[in-house]
Amino acid sequence: MHGQFVIGQAQGPAHTLYSHRIDLKLSSLIKGLAILQISGDISGEVSSICYDSRRCGESSLFVAIPGLRFDGHDYISDAAKRGARYIVHEKDMPAGLDITMIKVEDSRRAMGVLGNIFFRNPSADLCVTGITGTNGKTTVSYLLESIFKAAGFPVGVIGTVNYRFDGKKFPAPVTTPESLDLQEMLRRMVDSGITHAVIEVSSHSLDLKRVADCEFDRRIFTNLSQDHLDYHHTMERYFLTKKTFFEEASDAGGKMIINGDDPWGQRLFEETGKKALTFGIENECDISAENFYLTPEGIKGEIKTHNGNFTISSSIIGRFNLYNILTAAAAAFSLQIPEDRIRAGIENLKKIPGRLEKVSEPGQPAVFIDYAHTEDALKKVLSNLSAFRKGRIITVFGCGGDRDRGKRPLMGEIAATLSDLAIVTSDNPRNEDPLTIIGEIEKGIKGKTGASIKKYLREDLTGSFHEKGYVIVPDRKAAVELAIDVADVPDTVLIAGKGHEKYQITGDRRIFFDDGAVSRKALSMRNEK
Repeated sequence: MHGQFVIGQAQGPAHTLYSHRIDLKLSSLIKGLAILQISGDISGEVSSICYDSRRCGESSLFVAIPGLRFDGHDYISDAAKRGARYIVHEKDMPAGLDITMIKVEDSRRAMGVLGNIFFRNPSADLCVTGITGTNGKTTVSYLLESIFKAAGFPVGVIGTVNYRFDGKKFPAPVTTPESLDLQEMLRRMVDSGITHAVIEVSSHSLDLKRVADCEFDRRIFTNLSQDHLDYHHTMERYFLTKKTFFEEASDAGGKMIINGDDPWGQRLFEETGKKALTFGIENECDISAENFYLTPEGIKGEIKTHNGNFTISSSIIGRFNLYNILTAAAAAFSLQIPEDRIRAGIENLKKIPGRLEKVSEPGQPAVFIDYAHTEDALKKVLSNLSAFRKGRIITVFGCGGDRDRGKRPLMGEIAATLSDLAIVTSDNPRNEDPLTIIGEIEKGIKGKTGASIKKYLREDLTGSFHEKGYVIVPDRKAAVELAIDVADVPDTVLIAGKGHEKYQITGDRRIFFDDGAVSRKALSMRNEK
C-alpha cells in the first residue's frame, strides 16, 4: 500500500533504525496477534516492518492493510520482490507464494500490535496526553507543550500542524499517524530524551485503531460538533467513535479531562461512569474561570481549582480560547504541575499557527487567518471577533470537496448571518466541481437570511460596499485580495478554512497556497495605493 509516512529521508528500507533489538524473531513478534492461519517458517528474524511495499527491504515483514484508496493486499507481490519474507494479511490469498503468510482477523489492528512490540512499547516510557474533539485540539496541544516546557519537561507533539520534538519538525500528512509510524515516532522521542508527549487524536484514528496500543496518562475531550459526517454518517456514530477513547481509560481519578459545558461532554461523563476532571465556564466544574476579561489583546482572569485560584494572562484571544486554556490547565493540574509553571506556560505562548492568527499591522484592517472549517468553529470565531469589532466584518470561506456536504449550507448561514460581507470561495475542492460546492453553500445563505440578502457581483465591489450581502469568487487568491481591498481600516477580515495549511488540493494535485502570504502581499499592495 502506498502513502506511508516516514520520518526523515525516504532512503533505504523503512524502520531499520532500531534493528539493534536483542529479539527480533518473527515468532516473538506475532505472539499477541489473533492468528487464523500460518503458512511457512516463523523462526526467522524480522529486519523491519512496513505497510508500504516501496519501503520493504531484505527480511521485512509487510502488513497488508485495506485503505480508503488502496488495498495493501494488491501490493504483496511487490513487497516480496523487494525482499519481504513475511506477510501479515486478512484476506484469502492464492496458494503457492514462497513466503511466510500469516492470516489474521484484522491486519490493521495487527499492525498496531506489531509496531508496539517492535518499538518496545515506547508510550510506557512517556507521559502521554491524548486530545480529541472537533475543535481546539491544536491550540490545546500548543498550550500543553508550552506548559510542559515551562515545567522543565522535554516534550514532543504529534498533531495537525506538524510533528515535532527535540528541535525537529516534520510535515503532518494526517493529524494522527498510522499506528506503525506513531510507535516509531514515540520510540524516537524516548531515545532522544523526551519525557512528555502530546498527541492530537482524530476520530479517524480512533476508528482505524491507530492509537489502540498507546498507553495514555491523560485523555482530553474538548467538544463535539458537526464534522466528518462523510465518514461517520451521523453525529451519534461520530460521538460513539470518540467515546471509545475514554472507555479505554482506567478508573483512576484525573485520567480523563472533559468539557463539562459541552452537551456531548456531559453525556460522555455520564456514560463512561468513570472519574474525570471537568472544566468549564457556565456549569459547576472542577476547573473553571472567574473574573476574566476578553479583549482584542488577549485574555486575563483567574483559574479556579480545588486548591484555590491563580491568575493568568494570555495573548491569544476569544472565549473559545479561554476554554482551550482551561483544558490545558486542567490537564496540567491533574499531572500536579505547579500553578506558577502553568501560568508561565500560558503566558509564554504568543500565537498558534493559523489559529486566529493576525497577519495585519497597525493602521491596516485587522486581518486574521483561521483553520475554522466547521459550522461550530466558524460561529465561535465570528462571534468572538464581533465582540471586538470597530467596523464591519468580512469573511472569506469555502468548504472542502469530498467531505461532509451537510455542513456546507450551515456554514453559509453562519457566515452570512455574522458577517457584513461573506465572500464564498474554494477550499480544497479535491475531486468535486468548486461551483457545485459553492452552490450548496449558497443554499444556506439564502435559506436562512432570505432571498432579500444582496448578492454582489465581483465588479460591484470596487473600493468598498454599503449593504450587507455576499459575493461568489471561486478563485481563492482573488477572494482574499478582494476582501482586503474592500475593507476599511476599522474593519475586520477573517480568512477561514485553511489556517496553517500551505496548499490547495484540486483533483489529485496539491498546489502551494498560503492564506497568510497572500494576505500579507494584498495588505502591502493596499498600502502602496
